Amino acid sequence: MKIVIVGGVAAGMSAATRLRRLSEDAQIVVLEAGEHVSFANCGLPYYAGGVIEERDALLLQTPESLAARFRIDVRVRHRVTGVDAAAHTVTVRDLTTGLDHVETYDRLVLSPGARPIVPPAPGMERALVLRDVSDVDRIVAAIEGSAADGFPVGAGVDAPTGAADPSGAADPSGAPAPLSEPSTDHLRAPARSAVVIGGGFVGVEVAENLVHRGLAVTLVELSDQVLAPLDPEMAVRVRQELEAHGVDVRTSTQVSALGPDTAELTSADGSPRGEVPADLVVAAVGVRPDVELAVLAGARTGPRGGILVDEDLRTSVPDVFAVGDAATKRDGLAAGSGPAGADEPTLIPLANLANRHGRHVADVILGRRAGMRPSVGTAVVGVFGLTAATVGRNEKRLRAEGRPYRAIHTHPAQHAGYYPGASQMALKLLVDPETDLILGAQGVGRDGVDKRIDVVATAIAGGLTASDLADLELAYAPAYGSAKDPVNMLGYVADNLRAGETRSVQWHELDDLVAQGATVVDVRTPGEHARGTVEPDGGTGTFPALNVPLDELRARAAAEIPTGAPVVVHCQVGQRGHTAARLLSQLGYDVRNLDGGYLTWRDGMLARRMSGASELADARA
Repeated sequence: MKIVIVGGVAAGMSAATRLRRLSEDAQIVVLEAGEHVSFANCGLPYYAGGVIEERDALLLQTPESLAARFRIDVRVRHRVTGVDAAAHTVTVRDLTTGLDHVETYDRLVLSPGARPIVPPAPGMERALVLRDVSDVDRIVAAIEGSAADGFPVGAGVDAPTGAADPSGAADPSGAPAPLSEPSTDHLRAPARSAVVIGGGFVGVEVAENLVHRGLAVTLVELSDQVLAPLDPEMAVRVRQELEAHGVDVRTSTQVSALGPDTAELTSADGSPRGEVPADLVVAAVGVRPDVELAVLAGARTGPRGGILVDEDLRTSVPDVFAVGDAATKRDGLAAGSGPAGADEPTLIPLANLANRHGRHVADVILGRRAGMRPSVGTAVVGVFGLTAATVGRNEKRLRAEGRPYRAIHTHPAQHAGYYPGASQMALKLLVDPETDLILGAQGVGRDGVDKRIDVVATAIAGGLTASDLADLELAYAPAYGSAKDPVNMLGYVADNLRAGETRSVQWHELDDLVAQGATVVDVRTPGEHARGTVEPDGGTGTFPALNVPLDELRARAAAEIPTGAPVVVHCQVGQRGHTAARLLSQLGYDVRNLDGGYLTWRDGMLARRMSGASELADARA
């Protein structure tokens, strides 16, 4: 059997090497348009920032090493320009010689990846992207002052027109012409300033690493927060960390034009937001699945543009498969889906999924197994020592989908508080209130966040309920966790809410409840109260919560807390609030606990103020 794989890196090379391990008889050909077939694309920002010091550390395998170890025929700088699915052939152009030839196949695996998106704006042709080693070479050259005039958006990147080539030129085969090489006149001195367009995972990583290189960095994000997969009260901590390290974060803002060394900013509606220095510009807005070859082959695409595949990664064309960022994934958390997942297609451009796709498609081609597990979108990013991680749905998306949910916030330490080095994290769990199944989770903190989100992701995959988290037996020693692990604590809260032992209110729901006559009671100590307390706005202005410490609550409640109207109790993180809610409910009060306590309310209100400040900042230069 001859298998032709179009595109290397994560999915393509995982498929190729797995195929060889399973079959010594298979003929395996990998066609890669770029210079490198196997490189650590997730490490590119860290090489740009000097964290990874040696460029060679990014290059994992070469055509020669793959031929020696796996007997795989790897051809770099070979672009597939056409697919004849009926004849089982592809047309290949050797980019070194310019000559075309036809390659036959028994099975074809498309692994073209995704193209970085560059927003349309005057001057944007000098923006750099970060997709491959050539891209990071350009960024490093720009930082060091040897970069080019008219920075290209990079080979295969969508230009503002949406064409593969900004000039619109194409060769006779119909394949897009490669973008021109950069000229050498733009920067004659090392870059001192940078604008990063896009506040997602890659944008945040690029911003951090440019700071490491000593640049003054402005991070521009069109939405009202960084890291869209997080909810605002979680993402605000990431923004604070960026700003604490000197990054000028501009949310609700876009780049409207680029000058030779500046960027003009506007709001989404075009209101001017000033000008910032921009010796270097990196576009990290997102990616678009590269479906060109799939369309040429006659394959169907999904509603969001990816190559539509079934659970075994087959396209709609016989003997043609698609994997990696270009292919759709099955949404494991779609409405109505159970633990086994759903058939609703989604796009999740993550390296771990691409590697899983590669392994799985090899198994399917050789008849070993069927059924790719649905995806839930587990991701993590580091920001100047802070970790942010997420899995599944966030609250914003659940509201947009009209799905019921229950939110839980906690603020535990990553390990036993009495052990040196304990630091607090913020965790959020989203739960289906009817089934108690986990819909998503988020975490932000210095240490231990990735471990907890991974546990929750595993629980989702196993179909565990939120309450089941309480009974997970997790590794414990004072240096690594707590006897009641943060994941267990999420389960305890979920179980209390499921059983109706307590009710909660979210930070963004508090004002409405107060407007209906609710009394807010701070059950912390007077000292804690004095340092900052919840100040709800019931429509007549803000006012501080009534302070009745938990240890005095039994004696003072009847005299100081009104009956006949709802009561909301709060503490610092929600734990003492739960005890207070249980006490007051047994005294006859209609009581709710402020979920996540003062800390979650504070973060939510800060996120709201920052969003409003961005919208009003029309001339901050």
